[in-house]
Amino acid sequence: MAGLINNLLILLLVFQNSCLGFKNPLSVFKRYKDTTRSLSSECLGNNRPVISLGLTDFALDIRMPGVTPKQSDTYLCMSLRLPVDEEAYVVDFRPQASMDTVHHMLLFGCNIPSSTENYWDCDEGICTDKSNILYAWARNAPPTRLPKGVGFKVGGETGSKYFVLQVHYGDVSAFRDKHKDCSGVTLHLTHQRQPLIAGMYLMMSVNTVIPPGEKVVDADIACHYQKYPMHLFAYRVHTHRLGKVVSGYRVRNGQWTLIGRQSPQLPQAFYPVEHLVDISFGDTLAARCVFTGEGRTTETHIGGTASDEMCNFYIMYYMEAKHAVSYMTCTQNINPDMFRNIPQEANIPIPVKSDMIMMTHEHHHEETKKTDDSSSLKQPKREEEEVLDQDFHIEEAVDWPGVNLKLGQVSGLALDPKNNLVIFHRGDHVWDRNSFDSSFVYQQRGLGPIEQNTILVIDPSNAEVLNSTGKNLFYLPHGLSIDKDGNYWVTDVALHQVFKLGVRDKEPLLILGRSLQPGSDKNHFCQPTDVAVDPVTGNIYVSDGYCNSRIVVFSPNGMFIMQWGEETSVGKAKPGQFRIPHSLTLVPEFGQLCVADRENGRIQCFRSETGEFTREIKHKLFGTELFAVSYVPGGLLFAVNGMPYPGDIEPVQGFMMNFSTGEIMDTFIPVRKSFEMPHDIVASEDKTVYVGDAHAKTVWKFTSTEKMEHRSVKKAGIEVQEIKEAETVIEAKLKNKPISTESSKKWEKHHMVEQASSGISFVLITTLLIIPIVVLLAIAVFIRWRKTRVYGADADHKLESSSGRILGRLQGKGSGGLNLGNFFASHKSYSRKGFDRLSTEGSDQEKDEDDGTDSEEEYSAPPPPPVSSSS
Repeated sequence: MAGLINNLLILLLVFQNSCLGFKNPLSVFKRYKDTTRSLSSECLGNNRPVISLGLTDFALDIRMPGVTPKQSDTYLCMSLRLPVDEEAYVVDFRPQASMDTVHHMLLFGCNIPSSTENYWDCDEGICTDKSNILYAWARNAPPTRLPKGVGFKVGGETGSKYFVLQVHYGDVSAFRDKHKDCSGVTLHLTHQRQPLIAGMYLMMSVNTVIPPGEKVVDADIACHYQKYPMHLFAYRVHTHRLGKVVSGYRVRNGQWTLIGRQSPQLPQAFYPVEHLVDISFGDTLAARCVFTGEGRTTETHIGGTASDEMCNFYIMYYMEAKHAVSYMTCTQNINPDMFRNIPQEANIPIPVKSDMIMMTHEHHHEETKKTDDSSSLKQPKREEEEVLDQDFHIEEAVDWPGVNLKLGQVSGLALDPKNNLVIFHRGDHVWDRNSFDSSFVYQQRGLGPIEQNTILVIDPSNAEVLNSTGKNLFYLPHGLSIDKDGNYWVTDVALHQVFKLGVRDKEPLLILGRSLQPGSDKNHFCQPTDVAVDPVTGNIYVSDGYCNSRIVVFSPNGMFIMQWGEETSVGKAKPGQFRIPHSLTLVPEFGQLCVADRENGRIQCFRSETGEFTREIKHKLFGTELFAVSYVPGGLLFAVNGMPYPGDIEPVQGFMMNFSTGEIMDTFIPVRKSFEMPHDIVASEDKTVYVGDAHAKTVWKFTSTEKMEHRSVKKAGIEVQEIKEAETVIEAKLKNKPISTESSKKWEKHHMVEQASSGISFVLITTLLIIPIVVLLAIAVFIRWRKTRVYGADADHKLESSSGRILGRLQGKGSGGLNLGNFFASHKSYSRKGFDRLSTEGSDQEKDEDDGTDSEEEYSAPPPPPVSSSS
């Protein structure tokens, strides 16, 4: 028996060594967590700076530790050590700040911060060694995402070990209430090796002088590029109040190629480079800032006071890993004469209307500090502009049960006056190749109308069906809109008609078009796709359609008023030409109607009263098709594209855009299931977004993370703004506040999911560890059985002696640790070679596991689309 105990002891020692060698994903951060600095109690959520996002990814929350600046134009710095020693890659930046409090932020990477304090005055320096700018933020710029496969390399032997956050507080009158600020940025990092390494190229003028009263002053920067090729994917402009426009170019063989051009008075975000630009050895990088000295009585210089200016053009790029350079600068003008040939667009200021500016209160000032960044003067803010003053990211509401509704092909979505979601679907009918003949006449009348209710009213919070209608009325539903009185306006592509339905009326209140008769005159449609109703005039706008290329306008009682549009000609689509006008959205604030021009992959906007073309919004990310568009009062435009054709690389996804500038602010995809053919989109004023998919027969709900993310902690009526709904519940409990049932249920459900996920991980890990123990135990029992047969009653004594010798070999001489190398080397049939590194004596080295495989693409190319895409 004693021999068996000794054998089990040996197995336990082996098991102990296995456990020491195994690292749970969270254990990587244990040492870091134990030494985490103490933070202000008002910085809820900031005491958990490292959050595991799976086996390879984690989030790092870099925040000011509850500071209260006492003087205007204060620059405060804080540092945070990378919590892992091995290489990691930053793939996403999410600002956690508001321009109500913070003027700008810069994030640096280095190895030796200038101070070891929780935070310090940046006048003492940022880093004592070389520092690289990784990220810059100002004027409520939205999050910055890097392209797939691209990351900023940190850690390891060559990457930065520390992050240093610099926050500029412009006017401390925002801190009259003595609140503590916890602004910062959240990084998404991964251990997965990225094939392309990101870097920052900063072009900056250092000697520009702006004379007082001078109408136009140019600041030019140009440098030769003499390194390995780099590929540009994002840019950011920066000046102070006097800047009108900043433009950047690549100059190759005398040809100027635009990298980016923007007004520095707009959100100072990293905007995507519209058309991918590569820079090769011998190219010239050139930039121009256009200033005005009007309103100034003295010269304005580049410098570090509130009255100074700056001219910065930031470029984010990526390079092949083996040639990567993380940071480059250009501060000279190597060829002033070349700017005689700069494109004229660089000299034209971009007009900035009041509704286009991210504005805040007048008491904020503009300035900069040495080579550090800043932003322009804040202006008074109108209430309707507040939506653009937020940093928000759209993500799926993964606890919303509506994704599991039993639906047919989802063709239309809308929100009623009570903000309930209304779904228009096709029940058991399907639009396929057999639905129409070559003349667009419906061929499946024998099926009869859809017997299910095609219009469902859904509770937006719990997805319960509140009401349903539309039974035995439609053959192939398509577009849906709801007017200010709550009436439903729908289109049916099989019937070639538009219907107005009351909520409680069984029969249509108004019908436009002739049943089952395609046509193109005033009284006929040909597969009409969508309808919109002007809330002021009551005019009806119909997009017509799959076999017509026009917008038709009717009076509230159905009288024809006008039409515009034509079929797309050969070559590039011109303004007013359509290839399936598929979706409509009204923009009442600007008196415009915007159309998703599906097969041309763009959005066209027109004056709703006259049909006059006003603008086109088209991005490479849209790909070949753009299915639907939805406008939110306050300046946001949402859209969804279609599945890429073979050879296309743009994934199917949702887009959030600034309507005034047309720039993409964010993209989003679902977590549960996948987009197959997202057919319609609708968004509410609180930035809740719904997407309906015709092929997946699903509706997703997306919400804005601004509701959950902490900005700046103030004691103005609300003591603390929490970072998550869970913390809302926790704080309420601590303060004996009432908790809403919905919030409590959400938190409890989220907590249960986390516990389940943790339990699964624990079970999996335990199983993997137990298997070798069971095998070894079986071997031990077999050995004991053999020994018993050979030695008989003397077996226990011999086993005890043998076990002692084995234990000595395992432990080594005075090591106190387990050395499998010594153990295996003691047997003649084993070579010691290759086992030396298994010793645990004085070593906590983690094995570098790299399987050398690339991550799988999120999207694969779909099969070729049908000749006439139907949905």
